[in-house]
Amino acid sequence: MSSGEDARTDGTDGLSRRRLLAVTGGLVGTVAVGGLPGTAVADSRHGHSARRSRDWLPGDHHVHSEFSVGYDTSTSPPTPILGGDAIYPLAVNASNARRFGLGWIVSTDHGGPLHSKLDAEQRYPSLLQARRSVPGVLQFYGMELDTPAADHSSLIIPKVANERDILFQLESRFSKRDPFPADPSFDTEAKMIEALRVMRQLPHKPVLFANHPARSATALGVYGQDTPAEFRNWHDTAPEIIRGFEGAPGHQAAALNPDGTLRPGPRGGYGNHPTMGGFDQMTARLGGLWDSLLGEGRRWWITATSDSHIHYTEGGADFWPGEYSKTYVHARWDYADILEGLRQGRIFVTIGDLIDRLDLSARAASGHSHADAHGPEVTVGETLRLTRKDRHVEVEVRIREPRRPNAAGNRPKVRRVDVITGRITGSASDRASDTNPTTTVAGRYGPADWRRENGAIVVRHLVRDIDGPMYVRVRGTSTDELEPQPDPHGADPWADLWFYSNPIFIDR
Repeated sequence: MSSGEDARTDGTDGLSRRRLLAVTGGLVGTVAVGGLPGTAVADSRHGHSARRSRDWLPGDHHVHSEFSVGYDTSTSPPTPILGGDAIYPLAVNASNARRFGLGWIVSTDHGGPLHSKLDAEQRYPSLLQARRSVPGVLQFYGMELDTPAADHSSLIIPKVANERDILFQLESRFSKRDPFPADPSFDTEAKMIEALRVMRQLPHKPVLFANHPARSATALGVYGQDTPAEFRNWHDTAPEIIRGFEGAPGHQAAALNPDGTLRPGPRGGYGNHPTMGGFDQMTARLGGLWDSLLGEGRRWWITATSDSHIHYTEGGADFWPGEYSKTYVHARWDYADILEGLRQGRIFVTIGDLIDRLDLSARAASGHSHADAHGPEVTVGETLRLTRKDRHVEVEVRIREPRRPNAAGNRPKVRRVDVITGRITGSASDRASDTNPTTTVAGRYGPADWRRENGAIVVRHLVRDIDGPMYVRVRGTSTDELEPQPDPHGADPWADLWFYSNPIFIDR
């Protein structure tokens, strides 16, 4: 839900609900995240100690609280109304994130007139209290940036001593709705480029992901506030800051009534052109914009978030953080390593808890047999560099289905795993390009094609006769669809589940 969408002008009901949730939300006691399932996989850039301690940690970088406010515009400047858009205290969000298995979240309230002051004076102290109340969840400070000349972005601030000052400076200088009176110069691409240049010069660099990037698109490939050219311009300016976009947006409970029955709501709040299997068209369209960016060699990652404002059982369109969407980062349970994992693309995403582990790796192979694989492994976000003798690459996919039912009480099953490849052909001559014609499903694997080892689904795929740079990524589904289909209004979000890895790059 964007600022101003379905905004509440009276915070009384929200306050009463927050008091109730503060009592019933389970804020007493803590749960150690170290108990999350899984065994760390090798990361070729780090030593044995890092390999042992890293694991797949699920999180959510797009979570709203009562500090996503409404405004009383009868005053000058407008008076913020807590709970006017999203309604829950930060500690309630964190408690529910812990309940649904998350190890980390980012507080990303969106702004408005002079919201930077509210953030510094009220939200930040509330975040510190939430960190004390729910220590079992690492809680980053950030915001949903009202992005100049674009839609929204998750701005994630490093956990450092001056984190409050970093966000205040960035929000007050660059969030397009922060000035009062309004300043049109804040809503220009030049302002966004300036913001990225400033972020790049910071000693502690934030991370930025574009949120719900095609929500304002009116058709397939007919984009709205976020465009391919903008993403290229941003990434050219600060590639270590802007790291990708939401593959699966939030608001996935838009088709659910408070009792869980279906209503004709648009999945993800995409009321113009729909999501596809719960994912944004920029990600879900095979050979689409994401593949176009990867085909330039850009390190551009996808995530999945809740965009939690108001839970569907209270009339909203949202799941709790972690209840439906999860972004898994391969990292130590440590703020800095999680942020670096997001920056480096050590990420896979899933909806509906279809899986809870995805280990994708690649090794060089000198012959046409899997037995010919040799040398070091690389994994998501990394690059495998081949020698002249290496013509092939063995790709291994290890997937685990959760041992427990998901939040809907279901035990969904993976019906197919797709290995997807695309060539890297260099910078696009057309900055608006949103296709990569070299992208293909190189292999489709069902239960008859894979084997199980120690409870994991294992797929091995040989990419043959590599004659230039390329990338490999993986997706899977609980459906029989060969490609994700547009989601009709009223679609059951629990019946159409997908997961996606981020890519491995291959260079020769």
